[in-house]
Amino acid sequence: MLEKISRFSRYSTLVIVALLALCFALLSISKPYFVWPLLLFGGLLIIGIGDLVQTRHSLWRNYPILSHCRWLVEGIRPEIRQYLFESDVSGTPFNREQRSLVYQRAKGESDKVPFGTELDVYDEEYAWLNHSTAPKAPAEQPFRIEVGAGDCRQPYSASVFNVSAMSFGSVSANAVLALNEGARRGSFAHDTGEGGVSRYHLEPGGDLIWEIGSGYFGCRAKDGGFDADMFADQAAVDAVKMIEIKLSQGAKPGHGGVLPGTKVTAEIAQARGISIGETCESPASHSAFSTPTEMMEFVALLRERAAGKPIGLKLCIGHRWEFMAMCKGMLSTGIKPDFIVIDGSEGGTGAAPLEFSDHIGSPLRVGLQFAQNALVGAGLRDHIRLGASGKVVSAFDMVRAMCLGADWCNSARGFMFALGCIQSQSCHTNRCPVGLATQDSQRQGALVVADKSSRVFQFHETTMRALAEIIGAAGLEHPAQLRPEHFYIHSDSQHVTSFRDTFTWLESGELLAGNAHPKYAAYWKAANPDSFAPT
Repeated sequence: MLEKISRFSRYSTLVIVALLALCFALLSISKPYFVWPLLLFGGLLIIGIGDLVQTRHSLWRNYPILSHCRWLVEGIRPEIRQYLFESDVSGTPFNREQRSLVYQRAKGESDKVPFGTELDVYDEEYAWLNHSTAPKAPAEQPFRIEVGAGDCRQPYSASVFNVSAMSFGSVSANAVLALNEGARRGSFAHDTGEGGVSRYHLEPGGDLIWEIGSGYFGCRAKDGGFDADMFADQAAVDAVKMIEIKLSQGAKPGHGGVLPGTKVTAEIAQARGISIGETCESPASHSAFSTPTEMMEFVALLRERAAGKPIGLKLCIGHRWEFMAMCKGMLSTGIKPDFIVIDGSEGGTGAAPLEFSDHIGSPLRVGLQFAQNALVGAGLRDHIRLGASGKVVSAFDMVRAMCLGADWCNSARGFMFALGCIQSQSCHTNRCPVGLATQDSQRQGALVVADKSSRVFQFHETTMRALAEIIGAAGLEHPAQLRPEHFYIHSDSQHVTSFRDTFTWLESGELLAGNAHPKYAAYWKAANPDSFAPT
């Protein structure tokens, strides 16, 4: 009943217009002056029918006629457009500027602007990359990085820009299809999120990073634990190029989740390896391991059962001695993950407690810089690739992360914008107006896969082109050459410092030699490979 009411509310404007057009058509038979309102409402009816059959705009398909109000305002003065329709509820500059940039690039429109920067270059938050007097021509081939060394027998050549984790269930089937088809066309990777590998992830044929969370969806035993045989079967799928063990999510680190049985459809049940209609819990922590040493042994088990495919970790940095303990676990066992993705606390999610979204976990810049130092100081960085995610949308965001140590970046927010997300903040209601974050078959039908997959592809392609131009302007040939000294920020209103001078940086093996900076040495001393608790 609620679904029918919701459907009527979406089409109510069209229905009212159709009824009015019909009334005026009948009245105009005897009274000719009713022809004028007939023409008005007849024209609106034609627009509404056109909205239903077109494929470019999901919002028009879900809200015919009414949704044109948004586009009408976009056609007037930039100042009004900017503050009314290019800002979210909080009105933060990030969302206004970045979302508009993604829309332009995803649609293949020019992202060039006249009159120069509108930012306050003396603001304390202003940041920039220094350029070279001897710039290079932009690279013609997309930047890639090889992931997997040592015990990895099937290394993966990854794009430096990929789709971050979004589970089927949190986003619609059409959204998954569009993301994966875009990834296939652009030769970049699509992270499944912890909801398992669905048929929608596999159908287009794009490369997948299979994320395994504490619910072990896709490799879940009947008791909710890890099933090694189910894992091996799924990992053998050719589309699965890497496996990522999710320890925590930036938007809600340390927080588990419950999927009510009412939301567990047949398709979601199949993807997650659970029963239809069964309430399913994702615990806050893993049951397959309880110490850093056991975690590394679990990494080795997955690598063996995945026939040598790259195995990695994903986490938001929390207690620093715990990440140091993982490093000690790598050293004591000789087992190293092939990659680690650092998620920032500023990352997005469909739903999370406000306190977790705003105040739990390390922001990306802080967590990434710490992880880089810990791996370098422990002599492990040469063996492990670092990924970064958390409000990474533009090529400049990527450069900033790479100057702090990232080898590649993942983006969820950017690709959601490419799919048509308007930040209605209704992800948790199942009533997403553009058919992205919903399982309502009628709503998600408005998201046309062929059109939106092209936008996903174009957004990736134009962002990579922008990255190549920035890298060339800095006199470099590949993002791997970026260093902390290339990036500058206003440390306060009167001082400018590079990332090299802003942060403490460790040399290779410093932690092992016992001569590291005191604040790192203290965490290293407290780290215990046999426990996540400090010594």
